Amino acid sequence: MELVIGFVVLTILSVWFGLKKAKPSLLAAPFLALIGFVIVKIAMVPLPFWETVSFIFDLRD
Repeated sequence: MELVIGFVVLTILSVWFGLKKAKPSLLAAPFLALIGFVIVKIAMVPLPFWETVSFIFDLRD
């Protein structure tokens, strides 16, 4: 739950500062944080990185 709150706070702050300082590059911060989070979670799996990524994307219904 703390992670969700952290992402919400990061999103609000990045939108606030992005609009206030007129820097659209600040609006990319939440996306970069989510991408970084996914990479860290994939790296925590005890299999080789590329094998884990291929397993995730090869899942079928």
